[in-house]
This record gives sequence, C-alpha cells and structure tokens, in this order.
Amino acid sequence: MTTKWEASDDIQEVSRLVDQEFDAEDSELETTLRPQYLRDYLGQERVKANLEVLITAAQSRGESLDHLLLAGPPGLGKTTLATVIAHELGAQVKTTSGPAIDRSGDLAAILTNLGEGDVLFIDEIHRLNRSVEELLYSAMEDYKLDIIIGKGPAARSITLDLPHFTLVGATTRTGLLSGPLRDRFGMVFRLDYYTPQELQDIVVRSAELLGVSIDEKGAAEVGKRGRGTPRLANRLLKRVRDFAQVKGVPDISQEVASEALSFFDVDELGLDIMDVKILKALAITFEGQPVGLNTLASALSEEPGSLEDVYEPFLLQQGLIVRTPKGRQATKKAFRHLRISD
Repeated sequence: MTTKWEASDDIQEVSRLVDQEFDAEDSELETTLRPQYLRDYLGQERVKANLEVLITAAQSRGESLDHLLLAGPPGLGKTTLATVIAHELGAQVKTTSGPAIDRSGDLAAILTNLGEGDVLFIDEIHRLNRSVEELLYSAMEDYKLDIIIGKGPAARSITLDLPHFTLVGATTRTGLLSGPLRDRFGMVFRLDYYTPQELQDIVVRSAELLGVSIDEKGAAEVGKRGRGTPRLANRLLKRVRDFAQVKGVPDISQEVASEALSFFDVDELGLDIMDVKILKALAITFEGQPVGLNTLASALSEEPGSLEDVYEPFLLQQGLIVRTPKGRQATKKAFRHLRISD
C-alpha cells in the first residue's frame, strides 16, 4: 500500500538530499553494482556469447586473449565489460584513458608494469596522442617496446620485451580511430542501446544489491525512462529511492517511480530538460525547418560538441530528430510528443 502526494511537497528537502555529494555517491553506486562475471552481465547477449567462445579458446590454449575494441555510446558498460573480461581470465586489469597518456614515456611506464596475461583497458582510445599510438603498434603485434634514450648524437634505441597482455580499448567515436590502430584489434564489438526489458532486469538486480524494495512495474517504469543506458537507469533508481525515502514510502511501485522521475524532470521517454529544449527549439523556435548544428547550439547556449555527442544519439535513435543535408530537423514523432500540431 503506497501513499499519494503532491509533487510540490517538501521540494527543498528532497533537493537537499539529492544534491548532497551527488557525484561521489554515483561513483560509489556504479562500483557497487558492476557485475564481475559474464553470467551476471545482463544484456548484450551476442557480445557475451562471442566473448565466452574467445575466452574459453584462449584459456584452453594457455594464451593471452586477443586484443579487443569495444565501441558504443557512453554508459553502455564498456568499462564494466573490460573488468568482467579480466575476471573471467583470472587476470589483473589496469585502467587508464587516452587523454591521460600524454607522452610516450607514460605508455612505456604502463606497459612495462604489466604482468603476463594482464588486461590493459584504455578508455576513449581514439583520443590517444599520435606518437603514443604509434608506440602501441609494436606492443600490440610483437609484444615489444621500442624506445629512444637520450637526444641528439647520443640518442640510442633499445627494445624491451613485454609480457603477453590483452589490450581492451573503448571508444564512443569509432570513426576517429586511425586505420592502423583499428586493424590491430582481433575483434571489434559494438554495444547497442538496451531494451526496456533488459533495463528492467538490471534495475531489479541493482535494487536487490542496494536493498531497495521495488515491484516489477516500478522497475519497468525506471527501465523505460533509462534511455537504453544501464548507467542512467541505475542513477534513476537511486533518485527514486531518495524520493521514496523522504516521502516515507517503503515500497516503490509504478506510481511512486513515475511521480519521482517526473519530479526530477525525466519524462516518459526518458528525456530530460535539455532534450526537451532541443526538441522545442527545432519544433517551435525554428518552426520545424532544418537547422545547422552551430545555429542550434547558439540558440540553446550549448557547445556543438555536447549536442552532437551527448544528446543527439538518443534523440536520433528514438526517431525524434533527423539529420538532413540542410541540418537537424524535428520529426512528426517529436511534434506528437510535445503535443504540438505540425
């Protein structure tokens, strides 16, 4: 039995609870909820099946797993999958990112500290410095590292042998990867957006780990608004938990989840305030006409890169906007969602 409330009640109290240490709590949440093995990793069934074959074959031969590239939008579990791969192999995982490896010496330090069979995970690998990337070629192919010591006439080249390791690269922009680097990966896996049912299953699992009481319809409501992204679905679950806690509701039903998410400006499609602003700008401000990216960004006081990388992928996937030769344009579905006649 749940209680009903008005969304305007106790706004300051809820906001205070949610805002307090928001980023730190989300980071802790993701660490806690991340699965450790393939059997616990929900969704991406085709990728999991392929990985299971590759891991089993490599282990039976006593060899290191071939290098893997994971591609897809943010929040789909690329970092988690790299950790899962390491656990399945019984190996250590070392994590870094492309922008963090600024010099060749940084990469050399990382590679020479790897153990036999270790997994090196490089997030946003498409942002590697070109000189660093070229150093990585021989490391991936021959497990050797060619470095130059000294400068000028006294400079000399030495070759270091590296342990057989597995490089797992992650990228949100496959097209920005250079051909030579992309060709050195044994397999490329594309992670797709999750279905509402898959997100519902993830929400149920996460709720159990967090000790949150949520029924099937409540989990389905959170999953439906999770934008096809496990990371966001887990964060929404936590926001709903906070809201229900303040209201004194012990069990999260569909009604509780719906009102909580509406309170946090997440609508039934999972669109937030910025998504709605984009659609309204296209549908109302520009009257449904095609709009260039820079023009749209200026109208919204937002960076073009943020619109293109953060907001557009989901809006395109949902069929709410389209890219035309003349620019971005709202679809009939967007007009219906905004309840505007086109």
